[in-house]
Amino acid sequence: MQDATDRSSEQPGWLRIDVHPWVFFTSAIIIVLFVGLTIFFENQVDNLFNVVQGAVATYAGWFFVGAMNIILIYVVALLLGHYGDIRLGGEGAKPEFSTLGWFSMLFSAGMGIGLLFYGVAEPMFHYVASPLAESGTPEAARVAMDFTFLHWGVHPWAIYTLVGLSLGFFAFNKGLPLSIRSVFYPVLGERIYGPIGNIIDIMATVATMFGVATSLGLGVQQVNAGLSHLFDFIPQNTTVQILLISGITAVATWSVVRGLDGGIKLLSQLNVIAAAILMFFVIFVGPTLFILNAFIENLGIYVQHFPSFSTWNETYDDTEWQNGWTVFYWGWWIAWSPFVGMFIARVSYGRTIREFIKGVLLIPTLVTFLWVTAFGNTALNIEMFGVGGIAKAVQENIPVSLFVMLETLPLGEISSVVAIIVIITFFVTSSDSGSLVIDIITAGGNPEPPVIQRVFWAIMEGAVASALLLGGGLVALQTAAISTGLPFAIILLGMCWSLHVGLVHYKTGQGFELSLQGYQGPEFFTQATRKMPTFGRRQFWIPAGLQQRATGAAIRPRPSVGPAGADSARTNFKINPQTTSETRSNAIEPGTDLGKGKPSGGDNK
Repeated sequence: MQDATDRSSEQPGWLRIDVHPWVFFTSAIIIVLFVGLTIFFENQVDNLFNVVQGAVATYAGWFFVGAMNIILIYVVALLLGHYGDIRLGGEGAKPEFSTLGWFSMLFSAGMGIGLLFYGVAEPMFHYVASPLAESGTPEAARVAMDFTFLHWGVHPWAIYTLVGLSLGFFAFNKGLPLSIRSVFYPVLGERIYGPIGNIIDIMATVATMFGVATSLGLGVQQVNAGLSHLFDFIPQNTTVQILLISGITAVATWSVVRGLDGGIKLLSQLNVIAAAILMFFVIFVGPTLFILNAFIENLGIYVQHFPSFSTWNETYDDTEWQNGWTVFYWGWWIAWSPFVGMFIARVSYGRTIREFIKGVLLIPTLVTFLWVTAFGNTALNIEMFGVGGIAKAVQENIPVSLFVMLETLPLGEISSVVAIIVIITFFVTSSDSGSLVIDIITAGGNPEPPVIQRVFWAIMEGAVASALLLGGGLVALQTAAISTGLPFAIILLGMCWSLHVGLVHYKTGQGFELSLQGYQGPEFFTQATRKMPTFGRRQFWIPAGLQQRATGAAIRPRPSVGPAGADSARTNFKINPQTTSETRSNAIEPGTDLGKGKPSGGDNK
């Protein structure tokens, strides 16, 4: 049988499938099965979505609220604590991306489509159907902006911070693979290499898929609404939306093939620039003074009411308002967290923990608040003091509300076209980033898996979004987010404790013994030079019919001894052919070409 390195040189890279079999195939089967059932049993699935959404929101709403607040408190404690000077990757690590490029990528991945979909709609909904004030009054407007700030403020970014920081720390400072299960080594130990670890990664994959698909479904509904609003001959229906998903997914696939620097980074920067132009257009062409006054007042009200609003559970109100709003948002953000956290970790090498938290938690939150104020308060101004009509549009057709608001401003048609472009670029960056993250998880933590796998996951994201639209539209999208977010919320709470244990050991220089028995297979031929370990992957060659070769080796990272002893996670492991302590003298250092038995000459990125 041919050597793995020989096959690698003969086969085109995009034909190579390099996966963790249990995680990849189990996740794929679950997702494909869901798509098939939704297509063939559309009505039954629609009814099921309604039942599941009501049950989860009613009986688990308190848990979502509690979990989000616990995670936020923990992240703030990390920001203010003495672990903030730890650098992801060790003391000598340098950031791979500029601050602007880094911020552009994390912001596009973190919020994206939802800001355009709900930026106008949510404040108007709360204004005309206020949970805590008389509807249609100035007090209702204040409450509307307060709840909108709550849903888009520090809580979701705290979730992303936790996941991203945990993944980055254990990958770059402890030498573990870039996978969700790695975070739990201090708690689970060797069990992360078995069924428990597989389940964690499968849950992360499924949650990411449905979280991203929810956003894609919302985005394509709004693109369809905008095109229909501008061009009367374009209908607004599911058929058009699925066609749009197909076309935009094709663009996302192009971005996937281009890679991180040529695809995601470029589109993210263009996306942020276009979104900034649209936002400042609304600020300066709309009711500028009203917006600026509202921004300051909104911040004050948010801070003033933060403790009570963030813990409000409708206990004494006997209403179900929160089920359709706060619980949905918390489930949606949690479902997104593996995707956004993994992506942020992937691009945050070289940042200190304090810099990381400031960049991920605080700066995007302020920008989000400015966006919500610009669009939400402009809509409120039009409704309260202008021509009106925004509330009616929101109640009749949520996706079109943004365009109804824009047409009341000068250059309404041009700004609507820009808005559609921004939505599409958010769609593409979300799909591209999501497929990258899912691919990393299902490839056992390999940070650069074969392109064909990312293409597969990008297509699956479009398929799931289409299935959700067929299976119930907005209700189905919300149900998918809440249902997949619930089990992952439990994982996030465990992640807090596991990260704490890891940071304590790292800071005190104690370390913890790492024995990574799960690494087997021909991945060593690439990972020895890439200096990044992975979980039990297998390479399959499509033309050769599922050939595989297992070396029987295991990677054993050297236990880190604190900041001074962890120059870089990329050199923090050895490859040990026997996995026993007696054979450590035979270990092969990173940088050795295992196929030829001589030094490979450095990093291969």
